[in-house]
Amino acid sequence: MNKLVFIMLLFVANLTIAQVKLEGVVKDSIGTPLELANVIAINQDTQKLDSYGITNSDGRYTLSIEKNTNYKIQVSYIGTKTAQADVKVSDLDITKDFTLEYDNTLDEVELVYEMPVTIKGDTIVYNADSFTSGTERKLGDILNKLPGVEVNDDGEIEVEGKTVGKVMVEGKDFFDGDSKLATQNIPANAVDKVEVLKNYAEVGQLRGVTNNQDNIAINIKLKEGKKNFWFGNVTIGAGVSEENTLYLVQPKLFYYSPEYSINAIGDLNNIGEIAFTRRDYFNFTGGFRSPSRRSGTNIDLGSNNLGFLTLQNDRAKGINTKFGAVNFSYAPKKILDLSGFAIFLSNRTDLQEISDVQFLNDSSRDENKASNTKQYSDLAMMKFSAKYKPNSNNQLDYDVLARISKESQNQHVLSSQVGEINELESATPYSFNQNLNYYYTLNDTNIFALEVQHLLQDEDPFYTAILENNPLNNDNALDDPNNPRDAYDDTAANLGLNREQLTYYINQDKRVKSNQIDAKFDYWNILNKKSDINFTLGTIYSRQDFDSNIFQFLDDNSKFEPKPTINDGIGTNTIGYTFNDLYLGLHYRLKSGIFTFTPGVSGHMYSAKNKQFNVHYKDNFFRLLPDFNMRMQLKKNEQIIFDYSMQTRFTDVNQLARGLILNNYGAVFSGNQELESALSHNLNLSYFSFNMFNYTNVTAILNYSKTVNRIRTSSELPEGSVIRVSSSINSTLADESASANGRFQKTIGKFRGTLNTRLNYTKFNQVVNGQTLVNKNYSQTYGTQLRTNFRNAPNFEIGYQYTIQDNDQGERRTKFFTKAPSVAFDVLIFKSFTFKTDYSYTNFSDNNRTINSYDFWDASLSYKKRKGSKWEYEIKATNLLDTKSQNSSNIGDISVSATAYFIQPRFLTFRLRYEL
Repeated sequence: MNKLVFIMLLFVANLTIAQVKLEGVVKDSIGTPLELANVIAINQDTQKLDSYGITNSDGRYTLSIEKNTNYKIQVSYIGTKTAQADVKVSDLDITKDFTLEYDNTLDEVELVYEMPVTIKGDTIVYNADSFTSGTERKLGDILNKLPGVEVNDDGEIEVEGKTVGKVMVEGKDFFDGDSKLATQNIPANAVDKVEVLKNYAEVGQLRGVTNNQDNIAINIKLKEGKKNFWFGNVTIGAGVSEENTLYLVQPKLFYYSPEYSINAIGDLNNIGEIAFTRRDYFNFTGGFRSPSRRSGTNIDLGSNNLGFLTLQNDRAKGINTKFGAVNFSYAPKKILDLSGFAIFLSNRTDLQEISDVQFLNDSSRDENKASNTKQYSDLAMMKFSAKYKPNSNNQLDYDVLARISKESQNQHVLSSQVGEINELESATPYSFNQNLNYYYTLNDTNIFALEVQHLLQDEDPFYTAILENNPLNNDNALDDPNNPRDAYDDTAANLGLNREQLTYYINQDKRVKSNQIDAKFDYWNILNKKSDINFTLGTIYSRQDFDSNIFQFLDDNSKFEPKPTINDGIGTNTIGYTFNDLYLGLHYRLKSGIFTFTPGVSGHMYSAKNKQFNVHYKDNFFRLLPDFNMRMQLKKNEQIIFDYSMQTRFTDVNQLARGLILNNYGAVFSGNQELESALSHNLNLSYFSFNMFNYTNVTAILNYSKTVNRIRTSSELPEGSVIRVSSSINSTLADESASANGRFQKTIGKFRGTLNTRLNYTKFNQVVNGQTLVNKNYSQTYGTQLRTNFRNAPNFEIGYQYTIQDNDQGERRTKFFTKAPSVAFDVLIFKSFTFKTDYSYTNFSDNNRTINSYDFWDASLSYKKRKGSKWEYEIKATNLLDTKSQNSSNIGDISVSATAYFIQPRFLTFRLRYEL
């Protein structure tokens, strides 16, 4: 690995030495510097564009060009004649100034090449062909080569350090703007232009009265041959591994016209290539945003999803996936837009893990666990949207999103503390979400908006735990250290189980129904060009009904209803929880020079009440919540943002239910009917800068949050046991979290270098066995990356990441270190063969030893007879080094674990791709 990195760096050094710098100033005829003028250098020998640049506010440009080469330099600016000059380059840097004459007629000089980057107001337009080398296959490959644009590990697109909120194709939402589906599926050869839309406003009428500086959208412009025609590709493949016969089918079809569009994506495979994960499904909002998200109230309806083990880097011991998605848009009239999508995801996943768990303050609890898990997941969602805009003053939107799923997880665990356990979980939840928005502009100074959202949700998780038991040990629960099953015996007694059975067959049936309405009415009065005032009247109403009970199947298959010996004998739950927030908000926005100030305050009338076991509890109170936003626009692409907000945080019904709940075999939980809300102070300071002159991208973000009266758990753990009984409490001690993220990125010629760091600190309080403990967690991540973007030469990417995870849990402290270098390489050979390979190495250790080290190496070779050919043939090798497992660390409330996670063995696939 070190030799390979050295060779790559030597290659970079040689290429850098072979270049010189051409710089100068571009002015108009009266000597005024021209900002955002375009400068390109055309190699006279190859007739290809070798370099380009954009002038800064002083009219200065700089280009990196080859030594001993003849160039034609062209300079263009809107409203002026294009200037050009022949420049003969030796081995010395050159200074060349240009003066442009204003002319309303067409340019006399023909532009041989289209500018790679042009700027039109708040829109940056990238010409895709200027950045591609022929090895790109999907949109994400192109985006990663654009200055200031990146696709992160989660598939999200970032522009100048900010996350893109919407992706469109030809101005039409692509699956409601989802970036991952776009980057992974839109064919690279269909992309003509990438338009980055800054200060993007979903509702044009609100553009002038809302802060849109952080809103960024991307619009993909298609090549001419892709409009009004079906385009896309179909990939089929097969392969072999040590264990399975492998298959792959991936159709991706698209149609765009001015009136309507259709996108269809499919994926069936058993090789672990996941087009859409469970995490993507649950994070997919369908464009829904809570109307009250800026009101200061945070209410969590909770999640009763199954405790699914999550995939690590989309890898597992075995993955069989089926995915289908269809998206459409139709505009029968100019004033009406209809759109929608349907997504179906089916996964069958095999997971295997081995974990070492260290518990705070008591090493006798430390546990070794081995688990084998099978997951079955069928998920579906559908959405329909209508947008009616009869004129520029009126807009009506309606959306409806429905979800339904069927999931189960079977997990076999072998624990050094408890013994052998089988856990079975299943659920068939559904939800129905509606959104109605109306925007009305009365005149130039008065704007009105009404937003209403309704959510109906039904969740029904079912849990079963099966453990072996020795009835002879029931009277001396933890007296026999040689019998690990004794660790569960006290819990069995606490739950009131029949302990004369050879097997504990414990079941829990649970049902949670949620019904929530979130509505607000806004009025903006524009006082003058620099200030406006906003009044908001809103409400949140939420109703949750919760039922659960624990029961036991005996050895003779009869059903037994246990009566707990703890928790006042309450083992079942029947609770109704109602929450209401009626609020009035006031915000004033003022622009003064480079500053924009937006102070605000909202007054809330809160009412939270629940009823269970004939006991009523109410919590009614009034609270003022201030917020403040300040923006300092230093330059067009450089700003500092400060944001402060105070929030009231309310819990969900799960935390309030007094009856016992089995979260898993090792955790019994009971809620607290009298829990109060928490109050948090949140501060954010951000700096964003992107210099188009020297392509330097700087991002720095500081976050701090302090929460008082936060809901925490009070746990009881018998000595030597990993089975805990917990309940909810309001912590009188404040919890804190702080983070600092920074990134510096610079492009020099064909090279892009990146330095980044993430620092995180959290402090939280909890009670264990009656003792208040303070947990402090520190994490540090440092990374560097060097990437090239040559048109006619091999490209590579070298990266290195170093992470420190430091966990201070009072009397016990653990520290893990992760070192992860990586390298990727791609090249187009003879204009027909595309070779790609990537390698990564990870060393995972603690203070004393290397726990594990592992590496991954993938490679592919594809053949396409010529550019524009319909057929492509590919052979792809995955996990060439046949790595068996990878490692990770996890921080819990009362423990820290290091886990070995097993993955698919080495395999080879052959693929055939047909381009429409």
